[in-house]
Amino acid sequence: MPPAKSSYVCLPCRASYKLASYHQPAQGSVGHGRRCPRCARELVHVGAAFAPPPRRDTNAWRALSVVLNAEIRFHMGCCDGPGWRPRTLREVKERAAYARRTGEPLRQALLRRDL
Repeated sequence: MPPAKSSYVCLPCRASYKLASYHQPAQGSVGHGRRCPRCARELVHVGAAFAPPPRRDTNAWRALSVVLNAEIRFHMGCCDGPGWRPRTLREVKERAAYARRTGEPLRQALLRRDL
């Protein structure tokens, strides 16, 4: 049985990589983080259920950056995957405005499917 793989992204390069879970960090990398092969910055672990947007879709990558900076990841759920995540900048802005208006933490507002 092949080893489980998980996704890692480099936000500046707008690149996604699937790496085996037993993958050891490359020589010279800082800490336990993996490095981007394009720019050598540390990759962000996003989880096994991540589906990357196209590289040319800058708005989707900006939305993803907000989601990842709110420490939301895409780990597998029991039966239905990671749940809903905002995929467009418009969805992120709507949820950020909702969070400001209601006082709800941004992290929780970003996970709401409906407002």
